[in-house]
Amino acid sequence: MYQYTHSVRPEPDWRRFPGWAAVSAGEWADVQWQRAHCVKSVRQLAQVCGGLLDDGFYADLQRDREEAATMSLLLPPQVLNSMVPDEPPSAKAMLADPVRRYMLPVFSDRDPDWPSHPHASRDSLHEAEMWAVEGLTHRYPTKVLAEIVSTCPQYCGHCTRMDLVGPSTPQVAKYRFAQRGEDRLDRMLAYLAATPSVRDVVVSGGDVANVPWPRLEAFLRRLLEIESVRDIRLATKALVALPQHWLAERVLDGIARIAATARSRGVGLAVHTHANAAQQVTPLVSGAARALLDRGVRDVRNQGVLMRGVNDSAAAVLDLCFALLDNAGITPYYFYLCDMIPHAEHWRVPLHTAQRIQDGIMGFLPGFATPRLVCDVPYVGKRWVHQAASYDRMRGVSRWTSEYRAQVLTVDESGPTAGTYYDPIDSLPPEGRLWWSRQRDELAAAR
Repeated sequence: MYQYTHSVRPEPDWRRFPGWAAVSAGEWADVQWQRAHCVKSVRQLAQVCGGLLDDGFYADLQRDREEAATMSLLLPPQVLNSMVPDEPPSAKAMLADPVRRYMLPVFSDRDPDWPSHPHASRDSLHEAEMWAVEGLTHRYPTKVLAEIVSTCPQYCGHCTRMDLVGPSTPQVAKYRFAQRGEDRLDRMLAYLAATPSVRDVVVSGGDVANVPWPRLEAFLRRLLEIESVRDIRLATKALVALPQHWLAERVLDGIARIAATARSRGVGLAVHTHANAAQQVTPLVSGAARALLDRGVRDVRNQGVLMRGVNDSAAAVLDLCFALLDNAGITPYYFYLCDMIPHAEHWRVPLHTAQRIQDGIMGFLPGFATPRLVCDVPYVGKRWVHQAASYDRMRGVSRWTSEYRAQVLTVDESGPTAGTYYDPIDSLPPEGRLWWSRQRDELAAAR
């Protein structure tokens, strides 16, 4: 039985890393220092960690960069400092750390037999197929996703938009927007003005923290002029990975201006972030979230991803939710099953695990702060994990339906939209793994 205990985690002491032993509190709190000292290579990681990590760890990391990684390496000091937060990290402790597992993947993490599911794809949710204009995904009847930037202050290994976000890697040549930035934003706003059925706009990317504030504020002001828009959500993992950005006075002053305009128009302004482990909710993160709320943001919410070795138990999810709610005023919102992108099998959990976790967290949190565990099904959209229309646990195949279809898809067939999600193959019983092995052999023979 889970036992609740209220605890406040201190900011980890960054001076435990030899490369940061002389860094002052003022430097650590400065967003420009954080951006300038991001770890972007194995060599830079070794400079920060000194002899704390052994050569085997660095070789494991380097091999992953060369053979498997779908995202470039970009770690703000704040992110690295949340790994093994209570002691100088050893290689053993780093390998076991939940934040390291998805922010700094090594080759030995990957599944050697099934690194990618046979149905994995670069744009696994087919978002680009649903672009009304470049970068504007109109997937749901009343909601759109505006990808206004293709970079982040940090790159998560499991990124669902690995096809678009960040620099190319040896494995993935990234898609590049064809249109100029301002032209894309103009076309997005024109489409929204001409489509009054859309009331909810998620402003994302990438990460809005990588958009210069004057440019972001100008876009938001134009968005607020569209009468049909009633909710705006700013998506930023940087609230957790780079809280120094959201604590900068010029950014907070800008948020206060936008929040005041939104409030005067009766528009909900929210910030959505992405934490996956309780140790990430440090005092700086809590301070940034509360500063946004103090400046007039209606809600700050968290959207996590269920991943093996990170948060794949009810206890881990509850620890994170209570840390968010009690210490930062952040509402736990969603936990997604990890999307079916290449090289992600070692992260993904089967549907039945998510169902068990959803059952296990019920009754502990207030109802408004009990997160929904969802499967984001290709073409169908988000569905609670208990909503599968059918589920073959032997082969790990679940089927899902929705009563609508993406607004910009031209589909002649009538009836509900249907989609399929697949469990990771190594989680299946022996007969299921054998079935998939035969499928793989048949596909290979047909090529």
